[in-house]
Amino acid sequence: MNQVTEPVVPAHAIPRVAPAPQPPAVRRRWHQLNAPMQDWAGRRVWLVGASSGIGLACAQALRAAGAQVIVSARQPQQVQAWAAQDAGVQWMALDVTRADDVQAVAQAILAGGPLDLVVYCAGHYKAQRATALDLPQMLLHNEVNYQGVLQVLAAVLPAMLAQQQGHISLISSVAGWSGLPNGLAYGPTKAAMSNLAETLYVDLQDQGIGVSVVHPGFVATPLTAQNQFEMPALISPATAAQEMLHGWARGQFDIHFPRRFTLWLKALKLLPYRLYFPLVRRFTGL
Repeated sequence: MNQVTEPVVPAHAIPRVAPAPQPPAVRRRWHQLNAPMQDWAGRRVWLVGASSGIGLACAQALRAAGAQVIVSARQPQQVQAWAAQDAGVQWMALDVTRADDVQAVAQAILAGGPLDLVVYCAGHYKAQRATALDLPQMLLHNEVNYQGVLQVLAAVLPAMLAQQQGHISLISSVAGWSGLPNGLAYGPTKAAMSNLAETLYVDLQDQGIGVSVVHPGFVATPLTAQNQFEMPALISPATAAQEMLHGWARGQFDIHFPRRFTLWLKALKLLPYRLYFPLVRRFTGL
């Protein structure tokens, strides 16, 4: 895993943004677990691990909706060029496996004003089965997919709690719902993320902080490009981003898509194991 060579940006390098007038509060209905986020004008959003795939598409969609976006990842890819052309986009290099850098970058961002939304998009995936267990790869999955989000939470939660505002959204995966072939390293880390999101919601629902968890199905990203099988209900990152914005606008906690695929997986998980395991083998061929 490549390490970031760019220096961490000091707090004084980020101009402090005057808080934009907050849009009128949208009344939460009985079925909404979070306050709906519909008006993005002037809102500050930090997307961690968003230089490609779903994260980048989400950053672009939020910016198009009027949000001020801060994008962090190990490699800039096309984000730096975008940030150079748009004052509403900031790029800050970050490797989530380096705790000191996470704290420093978060402090620099918070010095520019409060965050309305933090989206953890960082992820690592390499297909693996128990018949070829690769311990270093399994530990790397855990370091990026789960420990990384803990580093970010430790860096931003104190400020959010002090301000009694903000929203945290974790991008998990349907692979975290149940055990699936090739998911030996990836699936357990996503299951941990989903459980973490549920616990965060329980603890923060009366603190003015929203929490949501995103469970995408198959999305055409650099991570899924390595799959050697036909991916059902494959969607584009742009479609995934719109589904996320739609879920936030509706105040959802569990944002899963595409539903023609995810609802089938949810139903599958309800089956007893004596039916679940044979069906998984039948439909995956593994």
